[in-house]
Amino acid sequence: MNDAAPHPPSWCEQLFHARAAGLILYGRALGLSHGEAEDVVQETFLALLKLADAPAQPERYCLRAFRHRAINYRRSLWRRVTREFEARNWFEPTAVESHEEAVAMRCLRTLPAEQREVIVLKIWHAHTFQEIGELLEVSPHTAAGRYRYGLQRLRACLLENRENEHEHTERTGDPLAFLDAPESVPHA
Repeated sequence: MNDAAPHPPSWCEQLFHARAAGLILYGRALGLSHGEAEDVVQETFLALLKLADAPAQPERYCLRAFRHRAINYRRSLWRRVTREFEARNWFEPTAVESHEEAVAMRCLRTLPAEQREVIVLKIWHAHTFQEIGELLEVSPHTAAGRYRYGLQRLRACLLENRENEHEHTERTGDPLAFLDAPESVPHA
């Protein structure tokens, strides 16, 4: 019988549980397929497990290691051809994906890779522009500009989609609108 207490999770295991899903999304922003991003996450954490000691800033070190591995992974010609075929499915669709989510993902997919990358790092990874700049080896002002221009393009794309849907609804009429009409209120 083993009386030893359960082994506490290592820094690497805790980091994996906290950041793996976000790294997969980041890999998607870098142009990898979902499966490729998962592979790069696995390679990154296997390398981290081989370190003798935890880095001074484990999350930053992990993100930088992931980014370098993802960029190297994309360089292969065969993977590039495969990625181009899968570019239409940037995010893995979910069974409960709403129409709004689909439109937002479609708009995000239209952004240049540099803007998409900064938006994912800022929103989903909660990094500062200083941290993003260091990771991407650009100035914080450049990172902020990419973020600002990316958000402007996202906003324009979403508004255009909304206007196109509104125009289509007006042209064809919305039969459900009649079902939702409020009952008339009798005058007192």
